[in-house]
Amino acid sequence: MTAGGKPSNRTGRRPSTTRGELSDLGIELFASKGFDETSIDDIAEAAGIARRTFFRYFPSKNAVPWGDFDAQLDALRAHLSGLPADIELAEGLRSALVQFNTFPPEETSVHRQRMSLILGTPALQSYSMVMYEGWRAVIAEYVATRTRAEPTDHLPRTTGWILLGIAIAAYEQWLEDENSDLATLLTAGAVTLKSGLPPVT
Repeated sequence: MTAGGKPSNRTGRRPSTTRGELSDLGIELFASKGFDETSIDDIAEAAGIARRTFFRYFPSKNAVPWGDFDAQLDALRAHLSGLPADIELAEGLRSALVQFNTFPPEETSVHRQRMSLILGTPALQSYSMVMYEGWRAVIAEYVATRTRAEPTDHLPRTTGWILLGIAIAAYEQWLEDENSDLATLLTAGAVTLKSGLPPVT
């Protein structure tokens, strides 16, 4: 960064101009330097943008690992609204859970870093709860529509928490075992939506 506040020219890197690009860059810095040790100025300089430009994309450093989460929620709503009207509720939720957490194979490395940050960084936990709330609300809206309830009623709200728990458990397992398949873990966890817990023998 120059004394005048303008980003320095970094050879080989174009300025990051989308939330996704800026998020990926921030994740790289967090992974190499540590989340607490990486500042907004560090991210802006690495991206080739001014500090003030950073805030056009994210309200804080804590938002960076989440990328363009609002767009992802919109895609989740679109997926749920496009499901057949007669699909079983549990199957519709399983479908949404897997679809939301599907990403191109070439993004596996950065996605592992992303989820390691989100799930394992103490400084992010309060912010993450706010983001989880938005995700759970989309699930509750779908359940409420299917059950002729309100999103804030007990069943839709409970289902949102259950699905979030399934997702987090799958990610924890996936992060611990590099040979595991995330979609398989999500699908296995979602079985409880339909069949409940297995009997104890």
